[in-house]
Amino acid sequence: MNGDLLIYIRRTCNQSGVSLKLLEASAKWLIQISFSPGKVSPKGRWILTAAHCINFSRTNRVVVGEFDLANEEGAEEIFLIPSEDMFVHQSWNSVCVACGNDIALIRLPRPVQISDKVQLSCLPPAGELLPNNFSCYASGWGRLYTGGPYPDILQQALLPVVDYDHCTQRDWWGATVKRSMVCAGGDIRSVCNGDSGGPLNCQGADGRWYVHGVTSFGSGYGCNTLKKPSVFTRVSAFNSWIQQTISENSVSGFQ
Repeated sequence: MNGDLLIYIRRTCNQSGVSLKLLEASAKWLIQISFSPGKVSPKGRWILTAAHCINFSRTNRVVVGEFDLANEEGAEEIFLIPSEDMFVHQSWNSVCVACGNDIALIRLPRPVQISDKVQLSCLPPAGELLPNNFSCYASGWGRLYTGGPYPDILQQALLPVVDYDHCTQRDWWGATVKRSMVCAGGDIRSVCNGDSGGPLNCQGADGRWYVHGVTSFGSGYGCNTLKKPSVFTRVSAFNSWIQQTISENSVSGFQ
């Protein structure tokens, strides 16, 4: 399978949550992922995002290579996506984000242009689980803090993984978090309104960056709520669905 995926971060897809703080403004590579580890191809034309970011009632606008929303830098590619090019997981329940399966794919009308501003990283092996406190990074243009402003510059934050046993303790998320999810961050840094659909990137032992999570939800109590880390769809739980969806819906000649 050589179909590549791009992570899609929508500023307008709001979800009650908590905030990212800027670590460094060099996260352009964080918004790109590849379907097959070790098979990075310049023919990337699929976007991975959260199901709750999808709106079938309108044409969605996708910008690849975005970094500074206030300025055109020359690397941006704009795509208008009709509803027939958006694929939501069949078990997604739009009135129950915490039920899981918050994952979707968007098919681009043409492959993106790979450059020093638009690069590909990889999806993790199927079923892979990261240990507690493993260093990962989230990125997005979400609010800087609860009720705060939206930044123009893409933000990224170090969010250590909170493993399933910790995250599902009764005074943490409890049964709200499912095994198809991954928790990260918490009382210091986390995601916020507008970060939904963005990536949780983690570096593997081989030096490559893998997208282990897609931002799903956070605490309604506000930013950096103690014992309420950010919750992501665990990508390694959906490798088969991703592969099948791409295979069944690829345009002849391109995956």
